[in-house]
Amino acid sequence: MSRKSPMQRLAVFLLAASLLPLPALAAPFTLEDLFAMEWASDPQIAPDGESVVYVRNFADRQADRWRSNLWRIGADGDAHRPLTSGMHRDLAPRFSPDGERVAFVRAGEGGAQLHVLWLETGQTTRLSQLPAAPSGVTWSPDGRYLAFSMLVESPSEPMATLPRRPEGADWAEPAKVIDRLHWRQDGAGYLKPGDRHLFVIAADGGAPRQLTEGQHDFGGDPAWTPDGESLIFSANLGDDAEQEPVRAWLYRLDIDSGEIEQLTEGEVSHGSPVVSTDGRRVAFTGFDDERMSYHMPRLYVLDLESGEYEQLLADLDRPIVQPAWDARSRGVYFRYTSEGVTRLGYTDLDGDMRELARDMGGVSNSRPYGSGTFSVSEDGTYTYPVTDVTHPADVAVGRDGENRRVTDINGVLFAGRDIADAEAIWADSSHDDRQIQAWLVKPADFDPARSYPLILEIHGGPHSDYGPRFASELQLFASAGYLVLYVNPRGSTSYGEEFAQLIHHAYPSQDHDDLMSAVDAVAGRDYVATDRLYITGGSGGGVLTAWAISKTDRFRAAVVAKPVINWYSFALYADNPAFFTRYWFPAMPWEDPEHYMARSPISRVGEVNTPTMLLTGEADHRTPMPESEQYYQALQLRGVPSALVRIPDSSHSLSNRPTQLMSKVAHILAWFERHGGEPVP
Repeated sequence: MSRKSPMQRLAVFLLAASLLPLPALAAPFTLEDLFAMEWASDPQIAPDGESVVYVRNFADRQADRWRSNLWRIGADGDAHRPLTSGMHRDLAPRFSPDGERVAFVRAGEGGAQLHVLWLETGQTTRLSQLPAAPSGVTWSPDGRYLAFSMLVESPSEPMATLPRRPEGADWAEPAKVIDRLHWRQDGAGYLKPGDRHLFVIAADGGAPRQLTEGQHDFGGDPAWTPDGESLIFSANLGDDAEQEPVRAWLYRLDIDSGEIEQLTEGEVSHGSPVVSTDGRRVAFTGFDDERMSYHMPRLYVLDLESGEYEQLLADLDRPIVQPAWDARSRGVYFRYTSEGVTRLGYTDLDGDMRELARDMGGVSNSRPYGSGTFSVSEDGTYTYPVTDVTHPADVAVGRDGENRRVTDINGVLFAGRDIADAEAIWADSSHDDRQIQAWLVKPADFDPARSYPLILEIHGGPHSDYGPRFASELQLFASAGYLVLYVNPRGSTSYGEEFAQLIHHAYPSQDHDDLMSAVDAVAGRDYVATDRLYITGGSGGGVLTAWAISKTDRFRAAVVAKPVINWYSFALYADNPAFFTRYWFPAMPWEDPEHYMARSPISRVGEVNTPTMLLTGEADHRTPMPESEQYYQALQLRGVPSALVRIPDSSHSLSNRPTQLMSKVAHILAWFERHGGEPVP
């Protein structure tokens, strides 16, 4: 029997659903729905603005993997259909300049390879047989070539030689010799020795040509100049690049000669270059590197003739990313976040700015983080992933601020589900009366006459933000009968650079006060069961959870997910020691151990009485398992009710596979139920 395409399956389901009576009452949102839910990401609009190609993400129940196919829809919402199918990971679609082809990356058993799809015929061909995954794929202006970056391995000679192995002998694996500072990465594991280099490949196939050489990382996404003769890219080509993980400059590479010219200089971080259509300027984002734990990315424009660059929107005290020129080189589109809401903006070269959209995101849909990219056509029509608390990411299309959602990917599924909404809240911090933003998620069948337990869920980062975006984890908590409070304490982004830097060399500190003030702001409501308060958070949120339960006994139980417990051990064991030691602390651990320990939750474990569960992935290289283990051992030694949950093969995200995300939520709810919470559904 042949397998039906995703569109055929959808059509059969819709037909069957239309023949059945609608249920009188919707059902709760459950773990099982994570297998059925889909969402959009990386929408790309055709050059003529008439259609959009986007990535449609879904779960493969049999393989327990996240998959994605490419779909196409007209900008008017018509002609919605799949372009690819099957259990693949089809990613990064990019229209050719003439709009007739789409290049994309397909990740599967044969690695990640470049493909091109002809829209008129639907024919797809594989272009490459690359030894490593390509990234930053971009078309040349004439549509003849694709540029990309890729790891080129540089294996070294063995340090020691063993006797010759007899034929058929079962010897141990050889030793691994590591001589780099950055040798492992969360989500990637142990890194192969080598550097990322720039390549071009013909759009009709053939062997790729390597454009850069040497022991430097040229991995910044390349941008073509309109004449097709050069690539602009961001990199750190200094000999101390490993010791300086933040600093980067813009360079121009002449494709024919291979000559490289440095375009910016100073103690800076410059990236995301895009060249204006007239070839005269480069828009990019960056900041002056002052060794702060948080630097706000700002928008700049470089004049290629003079070499001078200037900042645009100096008065916009919000992080700016992903610049994109308009077709006439008169202004720049960009993405920014303000007060927890991800927005699309536009500015002309005089700094006259306007907001075009304020509902972008939903791509990172397990928790309500900011996310999402956009694209713009030649006529100024744009597309972006649109979300709110009740909808995972769909595709939106707009022009001049007139926007509409053109897909409803989960419409049928969610029509039969109770989906919770959220109330926006502002609270005064008990520390200094600063305004702190929060959201309260209420169960879909919320009744103000009832009393509900409350979960405080804390974001990580710590320099990130939550907002009014869909979050499957919070929906599952609400479906289980909990109120869920999430907060952007000081240190969060989207409230200005000064607000984010309040925790520089002081984390955790008064961010704890902000969180407790938000809890206080809702605890007085009649429907909040103040004797059933719970607390959890992941990564930076795990740090703050462990810190909070050493300062207060108000929470009935806690789940500390993927935390840092000991800053000294973390700084020397996590996957980016050059960044953590230089930007988060005033000195190296052995130079100022007191500072590291003063902010470490392990130093306050003697004050903890709250029943606490630790939950961490066994393949986590960001906040490695020993951080959780030492806290668990300390709690056990003190006789505090505690448990350690280890998620096998999971990295820091705890959601590499659908069932890992389910396991995270299920264990949190089970722990809270064990300590007086709602029964697990």
